[in-house]
Amino acid sequence: MRTQVVIVGAGPAGLLLSHLLGLEGIDSVLLERQTAEYVQARIRAGILEAGTVELLRQTGLGERLDVEGMEHRGIYLQWPGNRHHIDFTGLIGRSVTVYGQTEVTKDLMAAREKAGRPAYYSAADVTLHDVAGKPYVTFVDSDGAARRIDADVVVGCDGFHGPSRSSIPSPQVWERTYPFAWLGVLADVAPSTDELIYAWHPDGFAMHSMRSPRVSRFYLQVAPDEDIAQWSDDRIWTALATRLGVDGWTLQTGTITEKSVLPMRSFVSTPMRHGNLYLAGDAAHIVPPTGAKGLNLAVADVSLLAAALTASLRGNGELADAYSETALRRVWRCTHFSWWMTSMLHRHGDDFDAQLQLSQLRRTVSSLPAMTELADNYAGLPL
Repeated sequence: MRTQVVIVGAGPAGLLLSHLLGLEGIDSVLLERQTAEYVQARIRAGILEAGTVELLRQTGLGERLDVEGMEHRGIYLQWPGNRHHIDFTGLIGRSVTVYGQTEVTKDLMAAREKAGRPAYYSAADVTLHDVAGKPYVTFVDSDGAARRIDADVVVGCDGFHGPSRSSIPSPQVWERTYPFAWLGVLADVAPSTDELIYAWHPDGFAMHSMRSPRVSRFYLQVAPDEDIAQWSDDRIWTALATRLGVDGWTLQTGTITEKSVLPMRSFVSTPMRHGNLYLAGDAAHIVPPTGAKGLNLAVADVSLLAAALTASLRGNGELADAYSETALRRVWRCTHFSWWMTSMLHRHGDDFDAQLQLSQLRRTVSSLPAMTELADNYAGLPL
């Protein structure tokens, strides 16, 4: 088989890249080691930046988003006895939208099927060859047959553990592992807040998010090696009520349907291009989820890369040559913002560190420039 672009990884980044290329008449084939059902069911990020929302709308993917997405004008920052609203729309004229990654994936899969773009799920032994010259990819399909696809370009959207990143020789890597994790909880209960709550507390960070008008998402700061079996439903609700509590506000409880421990780290690998191999999303960078940047950063990579590849395959390689450097400028800005939010809100260090965090929180909610800086980064830089 031959195609113009082989995309390794059929999560949101790979699916969106295939969709954007298809709109420009560029052929692509998707390879994914998991089943389609597994990919569609993965629960990940749920906050879409303004630019992400606009891109999905402009490319025909906004129908369900406009009906089911929950627009949010800002967030609450909180510490004991204090809860303050940061009004993104009032400060910068942009908002964010709560719309789960599972829903984005469903929309992208439906668009792929409608367009008839080929994809191989349950692909095993995916191996990249001659990426610096005339690239091709070999794999074993779901029926056990060995296959080969020749292409002009290979794009790795296959995450940290996929084969694409390891195909770039001698990468430079930066990494920060944080001394805490999140206990993530999904519950069948209507949100107890109109906007997301980010709460600093002496017992550890807590967050109240949501997935729909009927489903809420919560996070609690825990140790990286936390035993999830020690967290009963009652213990979770008690901890959330304590860390999120303020006078005159009540946390509504319900049936907990999912619990998981999420590690916290920052990771950047450069370059994001080697020959005819390009990386996008988690294959090149990972951010802690505090700043809601993971999915949005992957979308920014793919938006940039789709334009670059379209121009390159038509004879103009200028954007493709600049892809890695251009993408990394945004990657490092988002990495810094995610580090800043994480460092400010998570209890770590000693009491001296705690006072520094509280000082930063007071400054952030009382200074117009500080609030504007938070809003501008959280709602998203222009694509």
